[in-house]
Amino acid sequence: MLEGKLMTKEEAKRILEAVLFAAGHPVTFEKLGEVLGISAEEAEALAADYAKEYESCGLPRGIQLLILGKACQLVTKEVFAPYIKEALGIKDGGNLSKASLETLAVVAYNQPVTRAYIEQVRGVDSSYSVGVLTERELIEEKGRLDVPGRPRLYGTTENFLRVFGLSSLSELPPLKIADGDVI
Repeated sequence: MLEGKLMTKEEAKRILEAVLFAAGHPVTFEKLGEVLGISAEEAEALAADYAKEYESCGLPRGIQLLILGKACQLVTKEVFAPYIKEALGIKDGGNLSKASLETLAVVAYNQPVTRAYIEQVRGVDSSYSVGVLTERELIEEKGRLDVPGRPRLYGTTENFLRVFGLSSLSELPPLKIADGDVI
């Protein structure tokens, strides 16, 4: 909070919106709390409340406030992607291959995992897919397994949540097994 100035909840929301718009990337609740002079928990509650307002206002909006674990970000709604791509001259492409999507699913549902585990589940070498997903910042190294060779452990990133429009991993759809059972 600047110079000890008390502010209303509505003023705090407008400041939150301005900071998120200017940042263009996820901002942690800790940082927002520092700026607003409140705790990280209060900043998270404020952002969650404001996110609901974005969705419930009478006039549909082209942007949404997305909660991403311990951070939040203003993003455009996916339905407007074709218009944004056309306006900004962005070409289609860069989609993930089936192999990369399979690898990403194994990581997302089982993290943290080693590359050997991914390869055991998929039944094929996954070095390339792990490299692509790491390069696109959808997965990252989360540490090393405490066994001989100390293999890397991989998990998803905040960027993964943002790209797939998730607030947390708990929002992943349930897994369905071939016989129809849900995990």
